[in-house]
Amino acid sequence: MATEPVAEPVTFDRAVGNAVRLLYAAETETNLALMERLEGLVDSWLNVADLIQEREGA
Repeated sequence: MATEPVAEPVTFDRAVGNAVRLLYAAETETNLALMERLEGLVDSWLNVADLIQEREGA
């Protein structure tokens, strides 16, 4: 019986790191539609980072 991998919790640093990685990918992309999708993911990760920061500050 195979066990499922355990997901690591998302931290503020990890969320920002994912946003930075995706932003670099968007900057090198020549396909405008894909670039916009990547930028949308960047926004999502930054929102996650904000939520984590708010939770930790509460």
